[in-house]
Amino acid sequence: MLFDLNGFVVLRGVLSREEVAAANAGIDAHAERLAERRGGLRNTKDNTPLAGDMRTGRLDLGGMLGWDAPHRDVFRKMLAHPGVVPLLHELVGHGYRLDHSPLVIAQDRGSEGFSLHGGPVDANGRLIPSLQYRCQNGGIFNTLVAVSFQLTDHNAGDGGFCVVRGSHKMNFAASADMVNGEDREFFETCVDQPVTKAGDVVLFSEATMHGSLPWTAAFQRRIALYRFSPCNVAYARGYSEGWPASFTDGMDEAQLGVMQPPFHEMFDRPLLAEDGSASADIRRRAQHKKDFDVQVFGETYY
Repeated sequence: MLFDLNGFVVLRGVLSREEVAAANAGIDAHAERLAERRGGLRNTKDNTPLAGDMRTGRLDLGGMLGWDAPHRDVFRKMLAHPGVVPLLHELVGHGYRLDHSPLVIAQDRGSEGFSLHGGPVDANGRLIPSLQYRCQNGGIFNTLVAVSFQLTDHNAGDGGFCVVRGSHKMNFAASADMVNGEDREFFETCVDQPVTKAGDVVLFSEATMHGSLPWTAAFQRRIALYRFSPCNVAYARGYSEGWPASFTDGMDEAQLGVMQPPFHEMFDRPLLAEDGSASADIRRRAQHKKDFDVQVFGETYY
């Protein structure tokens, strides 16, 4: 499987032209909220291949799930889009949940990229439990997977998302020179920029080293980035006080299912069908066992 080999996969034509247009229209309507990373928020080291013109920062935008309709609709659909649900079931599992608040990333010409990050080990070579990738007996397990919906073309040489193929299986820490792009041999031979079209999806394990190259094209780069975890795992903490009501008001049952806090898979919650709809396939604990749990613990779930 290509994902096991590379640590990422490109899904072609997941979003329709109409969905891409709707997403870009929503961003245009909220463009004044695009926040430029400046000063201490810069992501790259000056005078390196990732630094861009060293003046123009990356642009970040959040809150799309809470926008007024219709601008929020396509971003909510991305939570359980039929073009990605089957693969998320394979890579993250049934009952996968939104782990981070979704983020629009934009880059204007000259914008810096993002230094390489991710990977299954830290700077000292120790395992990062929350960024694991495992494949055993034909089954794949990830603790955090990113789904990047491409809202513009990314042609060869344009810049944007870059990745170190196979690094989700690395056992040794990357050096600072590798991370910053200063190790020229590593940068030129191991760092790839996938070519994508608007509507494609780049789906990658956060255990795979990745980053962004400076943007060189005349048009603005745009992606919508979602990160998902297994039902019983959390990396980020956005759910801790509950998602904002504006995010969830009016969501359908399938979308709400993805917005759950970490939970055990045997909770009585519907899972997603392969087409992204809510399924009646609930992994229930047998009723006689739950009755006994109440007798012993005083609770249905102990």
